[in-house]
Amino acid sequence: MAQLKYEENAESLRTRIAAGEFDGGTLPSGRDLAEQWSVSRATAVKAMDVLRSDGVVEARQGKGFVVAETPVARPAGARRAGSARVTGGMPFLRVGEPDWAAPPAHVATALALDAGEQALRRVRVLQLPDGSPHSYVQAWFPPDVAEPSPRLTQSAPIAEGTTRYVRRRTGRFPVEGVDMTTVRLATEEEASNLALLEPTAVAVVLHTAYDRDHRPLVCEEGVTPGVLYERVEAYGM
Repeated sequence: MAQLKYEENAESLRTRIAAGEFDGGTLPSGRDLAEQWSVSRATAVKAMDVLRSDGVVEARQGKGFVVAETPVARPAGARRAGSARVTGGMPFLRVGEPDWAAPPAHVATALALDAGEQALRRVRVLQLPDGSPHSYVQAWFPPDVAEPSPRLTQSAPIAEGTTRYVRRRTGRFPVEGVDMTTVRLATEEEASNLALLEPTAVAVVLHTAYDRDHRPLVCEEGVTPGVLYERVEAYGM
């Protein structure tokens, strides 16, 4: 499906931001962008709204839009079509450097990997407003996604968003997500990263995203202390 004009403009600006053109500074005004793109100012503003909803840019009083200084990420799961990254998004800290490792058996199964086959792991801790840990997330990418996407091996945030970067590098994008939630006690590694001082029950969300051919793109395991985990659904009866 062809992109709408404002979506095309947003992707163009996203690419320029990812390339470091603005170096964390102020972006062109809506009027200037409209002239650059030969579109109406309303279309330019709509493109900026797309980037703001993804947490790529933020509005600053007296300055207009600037490249977001603090990257945000969402807890694992609930990646429904049309959901914005800033909705439920939180600041995060990267844990260590991305590395290749053999994932746990349940993750290997989700990624359709053979026993012992390695995947690329990226780890982060999402934070509450006071800076305390909210959830510990390990994202695993299979070789056919990670190898053609070299920026996944870097610890720096991907300004255009991981999903869009992978799509640009591989042509593949998620069309289906499967979330499985279980409850258990935190492991020592999880407890350390979540600053838990005693055995604590945690909610574990295993999120797997699939492309249109039902090939797995990523498997994320998000671990959240039970006291911080809440899931609300509304449905007709």
